Order: sequence, then C-alpha cells, then structure tokens
Amino acid sequence: MVELKPGARFQSTVCTTEVIVVKGDGDVDLLCGGAAMVPAGTGEVAGEPAADAAGGTLLGKRYSDEADSIELLATKAGDGSLAVGDAALDVAQAKTLPASD
Repeated sequence: MVELKPGARFQSTVCTTEVIVVKGDGDVDLLCGGAAMVPAGTGEVAGEPAADAAGGTLLGKRYSDEADSIELLATKAGDGSLAVGDAALDVAQAKTLPASD
C-alpha cells in the first residue's frame, strides 16, 4: 500500500514505468505489471510484468479509475499496465468543452 497525494511520484518494480499523482488521496494498493509500485528512487527493476498485466503504459497519458477519484500521469513509459487493487486504470479521455455559439 502506498499513500496517494498530488505530486507524489512512484515507480514500477517490474518495468520502467514511472507516474506522478495528479488526483487522489489516501492509502491504495497501486500496481504496475501486477507488482506493487514504490516511491520513485527507492526501488530497482527486477523481473517482468505479469502476463495479464503487460498492456503497457504510455508516456504523457493520464490514467484514471472508473470513479474518476484517482488520476496518474505517466512520466516514463513501460511494459506494465497500471491498476489499483484488482481494478485496471484506463487512459483518461479528454473532457468535452461546452459549445460557445
């Protein structure tokens, strides 16, 4: 479990993925490639992402949960996919702006 707060940085222990928290608060089970993420600069890459969690993370994309309560920005791409517990995080879609007729 890691504590999410805006500005916190985390890295994967099974690939090169690194993220920064844009939105989120509290303790969560943050995973990348099926393995727990650690605060940036505190871990080493060892092993490979699990087969069912190897969808990849794209540089510069924002990832969020279904409730839109957590948002992460990928600062380094990698082979593992992001998840909170059993729920996968998806690439956040851009919000549509209202028409200004």
